[in-house]
Amino acid sequence: MTTKITILGGGAMATACAILLAEQPTQQVVIWTRHLDIAQDMQDTRENRRLLPGIRLPDSVTVTADLDLALPHATALIAAIPTQFLRASLTQVQRHLTHVPPVVSVAKGIENGTLLRPTEIITQVLAAPKVAALSGPSHAEEIGRRLPATVVAASADLTFARQVQRWFNTDRFRVYTNIDLVGVELAGALKNVIAIAAGISDGLGYGDNAKSALLTRSLVEMTRFGVRFGAEPTTFSGLAGIGDLITTCFSPFGRNRQVGERLGKGESLDSILSSMVAVAEGVATTKSIQQIATQEGIDMPIVSEVYQVLFHGKSPSEATNDLMLRPLKRE
Repeated sequence: MTTKITILGGGAMATACAILLAEQPTQQVVIWTRHLDIAQDMQDTRENRRLLPGIRLPDSVTVTADLDLALPHATALIAAIPTQFLRASLTQVQRHLTHVPPVVSVAKGIENGTLLRPTEIITQVLAAPKVAALSGPSHAEEIGRRLPATVVAASADLTFARQVQRWFNTDRFRVYTNIDLVGVELAGALKNVIAIAAGISDGLGYGDNAKSALLTRSLVEMTRFGVRFGAEPTTFSGLAGIGDLITTCFSPFGRNRQVGERLGKGESLDSILSSMVAVAEGVATTKSIQQIATQEGIDMPIVSEVYQVLFHGKSPSEATNDLMLRPLKRE
């Protein structure tokens, strides 16, 4: 029996998900992007030439800008749209749905204003019967080339998490399950903020000792934040936590790390963002995390310094000095 899976979004991760899902011959895969020119180019060339050049899209994958083609009879939707644009796109999708299937999110952020996680946005806009998040160390550039990777499928409904596991698992992409949806999503959002800090450290030339200390102390902040909202502490020591944190903070593919590195080298945020083709989710997410931390009284010194650098003109070196000169305490 054929299963139709529709991917919402035309970015690198949407393309990587299509390549993964198409490995199972019983899965019919459709990519929907609202940009007709991008859809036509991907359909004709079998590549996402903007974001994953040189990586071939399987012939069985359909790419379209027509929701009336993409949505009917879909068994599941994969939401591969940056968090800050997710609501608008889902509102458009909702008008074309005759039934709402389960939805899997691969977005990693917190919406500005509402302070909602991606699956919360999905539930609010679509009233999806089941939601899950697929997260972990998984750069699209490597997935598309079939390099080994391991992630976690998280849902409060374990049966659905196992279904997502079956859809995505291949001989080069191993999927674990997790019922801590809150923790997995918060870890994915927070690690993008920390990646900006790691990039700043790189840009300033601070070396391995500083970066390792930064990641270690950042993991403490991430766990503290997540536990406040009911997440399991162990989630942050797993694939969605430290696993994704390491990849994002060290990989040359990490867009958030690139933003931080360029900031550390003296570029302005406006200049950096205007030159980027893809979205660095951590920039907008920093605003949301800082707002929540302030409201809830959560101690987040590293996130706070990233916020000051991004939005209040604080120099990266001054932010580093303020972190290093905080009052002494035990670990």
